[in-house]
Amino acid sequence: MRPFREDPEAPRLVKQVAIIGAGIIGAASAIEALRAGFAVTILDPGAPGGEQQASYGNGCWLSPMSVIPPAVPGTWRKVPKFLADPLGPLAIRWSYLPRVAPWLLRYLAAGWSWGRVEATARALRPLVVDAPALHKALAEEAGVGDLVERHGLIYIYPSRAEFEAEREAWRIRAAVGVRWLELGAEELRQREPALDPRYGFGVMVEEGGDVRDPGAYVAALVALAEARGAIRLPLAATGFRIEGGRLRAVTHAGGEVAADAAVICAGAWSKPLAAAAGDPVPLETERGYHAVLADPEVAPRHGLMPSDGKMSVMATRTGLRVAGQVEIAGLDAAPNWKRAEILRDHLLRCFPGLPRDLPAARVKVWMGHRPSMPDGMPVLGPSSATSDIVHAFGHGHTGLVAGARTGRVVAQLLRGEVAEIPIAPFSVRRFR
Repeated sequence: MRPFREDPEAPRLVKQVAIIGAGIIGAASAIEALRAGFAVTILDPGAPGGEQQASYGNGCWLSPMSVIPPAVPGTWRKVPKFLADPLGPLAIRWSYLPRVAPWLLRYLAAGWSWGRVEATARALRPLVVDAPALHKALAEEAGVGDLVERHGLIYIYPSRAEFEAEREAWRIRAAVGVRWLELGAEELRQREPALDPRYGFGVMVEEGGDVRDPGAYVAALVALAEARGAIRLPLAATGFRIEGGRLRAVTHAGGEVAADAAVICAGAWSKPLAAAAGDPVPLETERGYHAVLADPEVAPRHGLMPSDGKMSVMATRTGLRVAGQVEIAGLDAAPNWKRAEILRDHLLRCFPGLPRDLPAARVKVWMGHRPSMPDGMPVLGPSSATSDIVHAFGHGHTGLVAGARTGRVVAQLLRGEVAEIPIAPFSVRRFR
C-alpha cells in the first residue's frame, strides 16, 4: 500500500465532515476529504460493501461510454409494454404507477429528442472519462489494485444491422469523445471463443474497465479511510441541525453528530435527507437484479453487453455475474426473483459451454436499488439550505464508474473550490 500523503495545500484547521453513506460515492468522498485535510465521520447503518448497497450488486463495468440516459426518443411508445410485461427488461408495477407517474413523465421528457440526449451525454462524459485509471489508483492505495482491470468492454450484437439500429446513440458517444473498434464475426470469435455464434458483430471500447468484486472494493476503500483517521458510525442519518445558515450537526434517531459540513450520498435513501437540506428531489429507485454462477465452466475474457438482453456479463472473483433489469416498484416491494432467473437463462443462451441443468446451489441471486433521477444525471453540488451540505447522489446506472470523480469533486466543493469538471448540469435547482 502506498503511503498516504495529505494535500500540502489543504487547510490546516480541522473541519468536521459527515459523509452520509458508505457506498462507492461515500467511500471515494471520504478518502478525498481526508486527503484535503478534513476530519471525516462516515454514517451508514449497513456494512461497507454489503449486499444492501447498489455498489455491491452492480454490473462491475467501469464504462466511460455510459453517457446515454435510460430514456431516448420513442421510449414513450413502450410504456404500455412496461406495464403489461412484469418480466421485461424494464417493468413498472401497476400498484406503484400512481406514485411514480410524475417521475416517469420527467423520465420520458428527458429523452424526448436526440438533442436532449446529446446534451445529457456532454454533461456526463467529464464525470466518467478516465474512470478506470482513477479507480485503479484508488484501488492500489487501498491495497486491492488487482480488483480493477482495464482491458476494454464489448457490446455484442447478432448482426451489424442491430448495431445500426442504435446508430444515433453511438453517434452521440462519438461526438463526446468515445472511440471504439468494430469487430466482425471472426474477430469477435477470436476475442470471445466461448460466446454463442449467433452474435456476429461487436463494438469494443478499449478505454473501458471493470471491478472484479465491487463489494470488496468498496469495503477496502472504507477500511482505507478508517485507517487514515475516519470514524465510521453504524447510524442512519435523519436530518440536520442548521443554525444561522450554517450546519451544526447531522441528526440520527439517537441524537446527533457534530459537523461543519455534510455530504448526502445515501443512494436511493437520499430523498428525505435532500428535503431536510431544502431540496425536494424526484429521486426514484430503479430496482436491479443480478445472478452469479459459481465455478463457471466457461467465461468471457472481457465484460460483455448483449444487445438482446440489455445486461452486463462479467467474470468476477465470485463467479460469472449477469446483471441488469429495471423494475420500478419502490423501496419496499418484495423482490420478483423471476427477473433474476431471466438473467440466468439469458446467460446460458450466451455461452453454450455452460450446463443447461444448473443446480440451484450454484446460482446466487440479488436485488438492489439504483438511485435514479428522471433525467439520467446525478445531483451533485451544494444544497439550497446551506453550502455546508453537498449533494452527491442519484447516479443511477453510472454510480460505480462515476464514483471516483465524484469523490474528487465533493472534496473540492468542501474546500470552496471550483470543481474540476462542469457541474452546473447536475445542480439540484434544475428541478425547480
